[in-house]
Amino acid sequence: MKYALPLVVLAGPLAAHTGESAHVHPHDGASWLVTVAVLGVAALAGHLIVSRVRNRK
Repeated sequence: MKYALPLVVLAGPLAAHTGESAHVHPHDGASWLVTVAVLGVAALAGHLIVSRVRNRK
């Protein structure tokens, strides 16, 4: 989980620019990656919460 932030910060802008002249701007194309990352973290947190509730019985 601690490696998710660098992935979100770097992978989104790099994926937004294809071709030979790829360059990084923090605002380019990262919004979809941030959205997917947040949804993934929420799904994982939900799974962990459900598993803890089931183990309490």
